[in-house]
Amino acid sequence: MTDTQQDTSGLDALIERSLVDIGIPPCPVILDRFMTEARKDEPDFNLMTSIISSDVAVSAGLIKTANSAYFGIRQHVRSVNEALAMLGMRTASRAVAGIILRKTFPNVRNLERFWDTSARISHLSGWLALHLRIAGLHAEDTYTFGLFRDCGIPVLLGRFPEYEKIQQSACSDPIHSYTDVENASLPTNHAMVGCILAQNWWLPNELCLAIRNHHNLAALKSDKLPILSRRLIATAQLSEYIVAKQMQSDLTQEWPKLGAACLQVLGLDEAELEALCEEAASIPTAE
Repeated sequence: MTDTQQDTSGLDALIERSLVDIGIPPCPVILDRFMTEARKDEPDFNLMTSIISSDVAVSAGLIKTANSAYFGIRQHVRSVNEALAMLGMRTASRAVAGIILRKTFPNVRNLERFWDTSARISHLSGWLALHLRIAGLHAEDTYTFGLFRDCGIPVLLGRFPEYEKIQQSACSDPIHSYTDVENASLPTNHAMVGCILAQNWWLPNELCLAIRNHHNLAALKSDKLPILSRRLIATAQLSEYIVAKQMQSDLTQEWPKLGAACLQVLGLDEAELEALCEEAASIPTAE
């Protein structure tokens, strides 16, 4: 079975070993309880509110998310109850997972730039989903994918002292796949680690597959990978390209390797790409 065909359910045998060997954070109790209730046929709304309210930081983060201009909610949200009602279960569950993600790595140093860049990419990905109006591509999914796409990086930074140098080599390599550079020096790569984390944190299968394959050119060009997964990869990569232009910095060398395939997946040409870059200049890419 190829990487592009691999369903994340096939990773179940790897999860327990990987959680121990690599140090992948298990699903936090608050998220586990919230998602268990949210997935019921008739979820208890009051119980879900109570679960979120038990953590002050998550509560504040969810209210802040609901009040952000990104979601376009005109009524000011003042409570977790109102935030859940306004956002809906699907969006709220993605928001809660993203809020908790950043809290999960307090002991990993030098992550400020990583989180800032991830926030910029996720916000711009959400804007692109709304702007491009591609069937089946929802803003909350692109936003969540932008946050979780590289979540394997802080895991590896915390586990392997040499990973920072490996990451720098992967970012600057103009030829080899990012994950191939990682695999040459490590027993795994951040895409695999991120996929396992996302699967264990209740993220949808298509998002997990997108995380697993987001540096895989063959997967991006193949219909063996679900079209939603390919669109998520392409949207986030396009966002990273635009963010790099805005920051006047080469974040990675991935656009020269993946850019043409991303544009094809999204049905864009070079002229439309430049127009998007100009329009995105006025879009806030972080809270």
